[in-house]
Amino acid sequence: MIRSLALALTLVLTEPALASNTKREADGTHTLVHEVTVEAPSAQVWQAISTAAGWKSWAVPAAWMVPADPEVMETSYDPAAAPGSAGTIRQRFVARVPGRILAFRTIKAPAGFPDFDSYARVTSLFELVPLGPRRTLVRLTGAGYPDSDAGRRLLGLFDRGNAATLDMLRQRFATGPIDWKERLKKPIK
Repeated sequence: MIRSLALALTLVLTEPALASNTKREADGTHTLVHEVTVEAPSAQVWQAISTAAGWKSWAVPAAWMVPADPEVMETSYDPAAAPGSAGTIRQRFVARVPGRILAFRTIKAPAGFPDFDSYARVTSLFELVPLGPRRTLVRLTGAGYPDSDAGRRLLGLFDRGNAATLDMLRQRFATGPIDWKERLKKPIK
């Protein structure tokens, strides 16, 4: 389990951070926003963020939709993970505006993920803004981080992690889908 978390952090923390900002909301929670420009039409970016096959091309080596609930996608940083195993992550899509907005909540984290009870209250939102026929602004917003020690730890983790994740999405369209066999050969630091 610890190796799986270390691998996940290595995968997302190896890329440079992108622009982000954090805002304290009137209810005391925090909102974290990251943006990146992707050199691809918004329809292609939509496929990459809204389907299991798309996620495997840039975010994780294993992803599938949960047959019993088509609004739930399960993923893993472990290419050998099985559905429902302790190391998987599940996200429930809570709203979609096809081609523009995808909102989700993480409803299952890998066993041992710190502060999951706080993170389960965070809603994440991908927003796609076409910047012409071949470029798309991707905004990833996480809303509902609690104003607590756990919330601050999560903000630190996801400030770095979301920036790196969006950079992986940018790279997917700049250089092609990630070759997970090669990527996973890199030593964990």
